[in-house]
Amino acid sequence: MSKFWSPFVKNLVPYVPGEQPKLTKLVKLNTNENPYGPSPKAIAAMQAELGDALRLYPDPNGERLKQAVAAFHGVRAEQVFVGNGSDEVLAHAFYGLFQHDQPLLFPDISYSFYPVYCGLYGIDYRTVPLDDAFQIRIEDYAQPNGGIVFPNPNAPTGCLLGLDAIEQLLGANPDSVVLVDEAYIDFGGVSAVSLVDRYPNLLVCQTLSKSRSLAGLRVGLAIGHPQLIEALERIKNSFNSYPLDRIAIAGAAAAFEDQAYFEQTCAAVIDSREKLVGELKGLGFEVLPSAANFVFARHPQRDAAQLAAGVREQGVIVRHFTAPRIAQFLRISIGTPEQNAALIEALSGLGLPQA
Repeated sequence: MSKFWSPFVKNLVPYVPGEQPKLTKLVKLNTNENPYGPSPKAIAAMQAELGDALRLYPDPNGERLKQAVAAFHGVRAEQVFVGNGSDEVLAHAFYGLFQHDQPLLFPDISYSFYPVYCGLYGIDYRTVPLDDAFQIRIEDYAQPNGGIVFPNPNAPTGCLLGLDAIEQLLGANPDSVVLVDEAYIDFGGVSAVSLVDRYPNLLVCQTLSKSRSLAGLRVGLAIGHPQLIEALERIKNSFNSYPLDRIAIAGAAAAFEDQAYFEQTCAAVIDSREKLVGELKGLGFEVLPSAANFVFARHPQRDAAQLAAGVREQGVIVRHFTAPRIAQFLRISIGTPEQNAALIEALSGLGLPQA
């Protein structure tokens, strides 16, 4: 702590990202990256931008990318916002849409960046407990609020909320913005984008870090009513007019245009997830139903922290959370078949009591 820090900075509790280890031989199943590389068309589009044009500023509005997103989702370009990763998009939404007299609502087990944003922007919030099966109960959100936000599928549980329940939530909260954070939607869910034309209070946030295999590019987006998008644009243009560079715009747009590759890699991840779930259950794990590119699992007879340490000693990294309700769970990203096999081999070597 420095004497030059403001009182505001002294009281901040920052988000802690998942470990990015320096060693290259580790099997990295801790940060939900896609095990398959980006679309070859996206790589080619980015390579084409490496030239003299980099001396020029990029399009501040990212129109090429907005058009590609709009075409993919069947919406208008003015309903699309793009930013430097979905975390930046979420930050703008928190600042521009959630500062009201009532508390923001989100699940007690959810993306741990949400309370960080609230602390950063001075937003009052209230967490809403998931039920005993770690599911969102729509009726629990029937209370005064200044907005609602939740991941779908939820993180870190992987559990999915159906479109009918989301529509019920929107209808019950017509005066509040409902932000559905769809970082993992492409691995087993149906996007709420289909509802944006009927509900002006709905904002859907997505990322290219997961299903598009572009975590290193840092591109996120939001889709909603043009008036919600205008709020995000006003925040963006008061903070950083050029959040996406030329390479990011080109690569992200090409990724949306390569639907065949997108569908192929998503299907491969889903197939590997279902196989891994079966193998984990065979080792005695309880696994929550997942519609994401990760699973959330616990072993009723073994401590999760010890399991995480045990597989790490064998070169496999998974994510362990310490929050009270989930301290005995491991979040395991879906890897390639070979990486998943290495995990199962490492767990099997720990002498687990099996089901």
